[in-house]
Amino acid sequence: MKKAANLLDLVPVPDGRLRTEADENGNATLFVENRGAFNFVMQKILGKPRFTQIHLDEFGSFVWKNIDGKATVGEIARKLSEEFGDKVEPLHARLASYMKTLEQCAFITIRH
Repeated sequence: MKKAANLLDLVPVPDGRLRTEADENGNATLFVENRGAFNFVMQKILGKPRFTQIHLDEFGSFVWKNIDGKATVGEIARKLSEEFGDKVEPLHARLASYMKTLEQCAFITIRH
């Protein structure tokens, strides 16, 4: 039986196809390309944008900026706690949920 991995020991790796920019407040905006035949048709016929913009808040931006393919989730959690203190509590539950969402959206992969 395979032992389940501890999330804090895993390393999130960003998708290299995402473009990121910082806004005037230093918060990150992710640009996700709308690919595929359906999106191509929608862009041509209805003028839909080629890129969807995802604006991250202060906490999400901090996490995103620390996802470098080297830092573990535990190291990111420690940095979050040092930077924001009690504002990010319950830290581990929130961070686990955020990492799961990023992975489901294919913005990151989790490396064991």
